[in-house]
Amino acid sequence: MADEERFGAPDGCLINLTKREIEVLSLVLEGKSSREVATALFCSKRTVDFHLARIYEKLQVTNRVQAMRRATLLGLVNFEAGSLPK
Repeated sequence: MADEERFGAPDGCLINLTKREIEVLSLVLEGKSSREVATALFCSKRTVDFHLARIYEKLQVTNRVQAMRRATLLGLVNFEAGSLPK
């Protein structure tokens, strides 16, 4: 699990995001489309969509807006800066 980040949810559950999922989430939160994320990460749009599906599942959401809200609530992102914590 060296390449996974663990984040605590308010209910005590841990959310494990891989480094790649964090990269995808960060770019999505910048407002990039799946195709733009794919170009930035040198992968296919289908791969990005797969990562997004896993992120949504882990965050228990169904779309990008909900993912942004949940990630902010969990402290995965700094809402004002729109970036992930270091």
